[in-house]
Amino acid sequence: MQLVLSIDPNSNLTLQSQLIAQFHNYIRNGQLQPNSSLPSTRELSLQLKVSRNTVSEVYDSLIEEGYLITKHKVGTFVASTLPESSVFIPETISTEHKRSKLNLPLPYSGRGQSGLHRAADMSLLYDFALGKTDSQTFPDKVWQRLLIDRLGGAARNMSQYHDPAGLLDLRQLIANYLGPTRGMVVSHKQVLIVGGCQQGLSLVAHLFIDNHTSIVVEAPCYRGTAYLIESFGGKVIPIPVDEFGIVVSKLPDHPVKLVYVTPSHQFPTGGTMSLQRRIELLEWAAKSKAYIVEVDYDVNFRYEDSPLPSLWSLDKNNCVIYTSSFSRSIGPGLRLGYIVVPTGLIDSATKIRSLLDNGSPWLEQATLSQFIVTGSFEKHVLKLRHNNHNRRDALVAALRENFGEVKITGAEAGMHLLWHADKNGPNALEIQAIGKRCGVGVYPLQDSPACFFENMPSQDHVLLLGYNHLDVQRIRQGISTLASAMKNEASLT
Repeated sequence: MQLVLSIDPNSNLTLQSQLIAQFHNYIRNGQLQPNSSLPSTRELSLQLKVSRNTVSEVYDSLIEEGYLITKHKVGTFVASTLPESSVFIPETISTEHKRSKLNLPLPYSGRGQSGLHRAADMSLLYDFALGKTDSQTFPDKVWQRLLIDRLGGAARNMSQYHDPAGLLDLRQLIANYLGPTRGMVVSHKQVLIVGGCQQGLSLVAHLFIDNHTSIVVEAPCYRGTAYLIESFGGKVIPIPVDEFGIVVSKLPDHPVKLVYVTPSHQFPTGGTMSLQRRIELLEWAAKSKAYIVEVDYDVNFRYEDSPLPSLWSLDKNNCVIYTSSFSRSIGPGLRLGYIVVPTGLIDSATKIRSLLDNGSPWLEQATLSQFIVTGSFEKHVLKLRHNNHNRRDALVAALRENFGEVKITGAEAGMHLLWHADKNGPNALEIQAIGKRCGVGVYPLQDSPACFFENMPSQDHVLLLGYNHLDVQRIRQGISTLASAMKNEASLT
């Protein structure tokens, strides 16, 4: 796992002192729970770009202080009994938040579907489509074994209704996981299991959106969000993004209920919201009495450095609603995700969750719970991150080998990047047409069925390329084939 740790090269403190202080805070505040496993010294040294000896010295000091323990041939863990007695325990509150509002859905009036489902084009030999996962990396043997094991207790569990908020064990595991990976201290009561991020957004819409309700979205953004808002009668207010995230200075002065953002890996541009911009957005939300919906869809895949703290972990005013899913880490066909609500929204959100479908299927939740408990999930994510990193590198290298020093953005994280083609050459639609003729699927950003654009400057030379479902060889062959076809087309004109 990747921990939210940072190093200040301008600090007067040594690297070891900085890291030890951060571990102290995470353990004392409950972000790292007792008995939690930690990354190996090698993994953490690679993440932080420091020597392995530095990390080893940090771990040794924490072990000597009683914060950590080691298990031979197993790993390093947070001690079950800590040296301090004043360990922070998150408080649970069940009071109704004054700003929450329940409403029934209006008749559907949206413009279409989310755009994520796309029928496979069998004519494409190399398809750089968005939203696919590599079926070869799905842990089918482990998943099958765990599923069969869960079937041993299925008779009782499959013959009754369960808590619509989700399986207790799974919710607790997710709450524990969010501490070290996203810096979040949450109770399992704040975690609700949903059918992916889309259902999480639908739950939020039921809570907040009424006819003519103003909702801010990033511009551009995920089309499923904008169309969902419109289907409830809400008014979409697009606010532009730059390389640092949503432009806070352009947020409206009039009241809005929600702001939708994807700070870790903006969809679709791929940028990461800076720490300063996150703080500015939270300050604006507190002043405006608005909620922020933080969608962390690519949470497990950052390649260049440590992930920034989630908006939730920085929030001091209980105004952030966090949602993520297992679609990218396991597969979208699983249809399991989760939403984390402020304590004041627990009761309202649970009521709405029960009205949607009475909860997610028990068997899938139980299998996923075991997948996490056994350590298989962490191993699987580590493997995916390694594979995707290599594939990202292969795609970037192939684009530059075949097209020169092209501009590439959004490659620091996630499973897609943006290729800014030469403005003196074919535009994105023309490149797509050339690619289709030679069996290569590439996709213009502004024509993507999963993206929502409103009053935006033209992006007619920008292409969106997904890469996580293609192996390195096919990535190289696909880009080389496209480059050759484009050269041939140019020579004929």
